[in-house]
Amino acid sequence: MRRIMIIEDNADNRLLLNAILGDAFSVTEHSNGPDGLAALAAELPEIVLLDISLPGMDGVEVLRHIRANPDFRHLPVIAFTAHAMSNDRTKYLAHGFDDYITKPIVDETVLLGSIGRLLARAVPA
Repeated sequence: MRRIMIIEDNADNRLLLNAILGDAFSVTEHSNGPDGLAALAAELPEIVLLDISLPGMDGVEVLRHIRANPDFRHLPVIAFTAHAMSNDRTKYLAHGFDDYITKPIVDETVLLGSIGRLLARAVPA
């Protein structure tokens, strides 16, 4: 089963993501960046859904740590955020995210399509 890590501080959002993804993927959850980063090596996710507005260490900083690690630098990471201004997509992709999905999820096919595209192009683990 494909492995997805969710780093999201909102329990309701984690619950919704599990409802959408749980049947098709092995999902692990973390409520903050440091815990997610610490778990990468043990969980070996094939993709990460990363909230931008996390307490303490925001999603951009978490992504910097992921990209700085040679073992995870090519790991697909999707910005999962309520930031939905017109230039936010461009801004977060410029930070190095592989895709950008806004909350709340209105159409789960957008999320599933993004995950499918990224997993299809990813180097097998």
